[in-house]
Amino acid sequence: MPLVPQELLDQCAREPIRIPGGIQPHGAVAVFRPADLVLVQASANLGAILDRPVALDGSQTLGDLVGPGSALEGDVGRWLAGAETGFLEQYQIDGRTFHVTGQQVAQGVILEFEAFDEAERARNASLNQLLRNFLDRSDGLTTVADICAGVAAEVRALTGFNRVMVYRFDEDWNGTVIAENGDGTLPSYLDLRFPASDIPAQARELYRLNRLRLIPTATYAPIPLVPALCPADGAPLDMSFVALRSVSPVHLEYMRNMGTAASLSISIVIDGRLWGLISCHHAQPRYIGPPIRAACDFLGRIVAQQIAARERAAEIDERLRLKSIETELVAHLARAPAFQAGLVDCAPQWLALTNSAGAAVVTDGIVLSTGKAPPIQSILALADWLRTRNIEQLYSTSSLAADWPPGAEIADVASGVIAVPISRIHASFIFWFRPEVVETVRWGGDPRASKTVDVAGRLHPRLSFEAWKQEVRQRAQPWRPAELLSAADFRGAIVNFVLQRAEERAQLTEELQRSNKELEAFSYSISHDLRAPFRHIAGYAELLGEEEPALKALSRHYLDGIIAAALSAGQLVDDLLHFSQLGRTSLKMTRIDMAKVVTEIRRSLDIDERQRQVEWSIGALPTAWGDPTLVRQALFNLVENAAKYSRGANPPRIKIWGQERAADVLYCVEDNGVGFDMNYAGKLFQVFQRLHRQEDFEGTGIGLALTKRIIDRHGGTLEAKGAVGQGATFSFTLPKRQTGGNRGIA
Repeated sequence: MPLVPQELLDQCAREPIRIPGGIQPHGAVAVFRPADLVLVQASANLGAILDRPVALDGSQTLGDLVGPGSALEGDVGRWLAGAETGFLEQYQIDGRTFHVTGQQVAQGVILEFEAFDEAERARNASLNQLLRNFLDRSDGLTTVADICAGVAAEVRALTGFNRVMVYRFDEDWNGTVIAENGDGTLPSYLDLRFPASDIPAQARELYRLNRLRLIPTATYAPIPLVPALCPADGAPLDMSFVALRSVSPVHLEYMRNMGTAASLSISIVIDGRLWGLISCHHAQPRYIGPPIRAACDFLGRIVAQQIAARERAAEIDERLRLKSIETELVAHLARAPAFQAGLVDCAPQWLALTNSAGAAVVTDGIVLSTGKAPPIQSILALADWLRTRNIEQLYSTSSLAADWPPGAEIADVASGVIAVPISRIHASFIFWFRPEVVETVRWGGDPRASKTVDVAGRLHPRLSFEAWKQEVRQRAQPWRPAELLSAADFRGAIVNFVLQRAEERAQLTEELQRSNKELEAFSYSISHDLRAPFRHIAGYAELLGEEEPALKALSRHYLDGIIAAALSAGQLVDDLLHFSQLGRTSLKMTRIDMAKVVTEIRRSLDIDERQRQVEWSIGALPTAWGDPTLVRQALFNLVENAAKYSRGANPPRIKIWGQERAADVLYCVEDNGVGFDMNYAGKLFQVFQRLHRQEDFEGTGIGLALTKRIIDRHGGTLEAKGAVGQGATFSFTLPKRQTGGNRGIA
């Protein structure tokens, strides 16, 4: 048979299994009007099952149907007037015993009749003892696997089915047989996995609502309802909670293909979610009555509670352990200068927070990672993708490639991902990673051929249930709820931490701005007030020399020293004043003709250095964007330094050139002077730091610091390279176009 087109699969998923219009033939159904218990609808076999006449003309009540000797009508009336939701009793009707099950729905009161099987009487008498024995034994079962194995054995003892399996659903609704008890008549399916398509979503929902379903024989012919539509509303009767409800023909064929003639399914529902099934199979038709089915349903509920209790206990223990790790980690981050660096410093706790193999934090396009993490570019790409999904609290997956195709390239380290956003604006996340776990899955038949279609277009389930192996890749170990909660709680701590640090930084910035203003005002005041005394010292020293022309040579030398020191101090004050004012000066940005600037600088230096010949090499100098006055000052300082420190060379050479790059323009000033030791390069741009004696080279030690401040304010960089006796190269960058500040003339 060819494989099934998608439209037929969709049609199967929409099959009206809640309103099949018929029942299984091992009982009968009757629908009564609630107000007066008049019969309005029934299965076609109701008369044959009860061996009494049936009238659907609105004249027959429940009392008329079962006869005056039955207490059923009175009991049903009292049940309807009470608060009980379900009804299950035994009644004599014309000397025969029937199990009667009832429920009230919007369309009426539905009663189900099943004849009592005398062969079950002895087993029914021991039900209470069997259940008590199981409860006593289950108290000593500590693991979910032990509980499931125990209930499989207990249910088989109760029902006599050839094989009982406990079937657990995973996050994708594939089911795995985790426990089994059988007599060898049917093959073992223990540890086999069955695809989600075997039980469509609407069937799973019905299992969740109606926890028990019996199919005594897979070859039955459905008994129709009469009339086909319920007279109460003219719609098909909703039989979601009817035990006798007929099942899908596709499911019956599925049973026959499996070699199963009868089945009983008991749902395990935990916190309103279908956790799994207790699935019973028999090689021959097999019927069990309502009392045993009720006992099985009771077992299913008890097992669900016990599984839930053990899973909750395990989750609570894990949650407490992870909370302790979180507390330790947050305490360390509170002492760290930045939480990103603090995370890396506490890498073991960071990873243990979610039991991960790798982790990373992304802030402002910067990635810090630890453990087995993807490459930086992959992490940044993942962060950008997650930002487009507007993740507010947490994203998690055990198969990243299924959500994000590029994830296949990093599956070896990041098939499992937890991501928590720490910014509403930027692609800033904390990540935890788990590698793929290459797993060989044993399927109960090839899941790719779960359904087929014949030449007439009819849908059929697969024929083979032979074990079929598949290697599963690009999947990690699933995240536990405790691990996801741990990540979510940690996100809250980090967000609070970031907000607190932001407030602290804002307060610190405000204090620094106030301090800077005070320092600048103080610097300006001191510098301004010191200029006049130094000028006076130099002036009076010159006047003294003129008034006393007969001074001895040594006295004249002292006087010249006073004048030189005063002039040097005055220059230092001027430089300090200029340096302090630079922080308050607004930039007047415009295009700068750097070739013209270099020509002017060279001309001014040629006047000062006319006693010696400098070999100039001026290369291409692209235009740049900046404040012309400040940029000229910065370049002048560099060229002046080159002339000063190369004056001992023979001949001194200075080379100036530029290069246009993608986002900026690079400018270089090279000389063949005394150079410097690169081990001390970090001191070059600090105020008052000198690498040569003042006796050898004059200067105040502020020029390069001033140059760096100018370049920094333009958003550029300043670097220096050199070697002792081999000259030096100073390079700086300026933007190619306006990126902010005041608009100038282009």
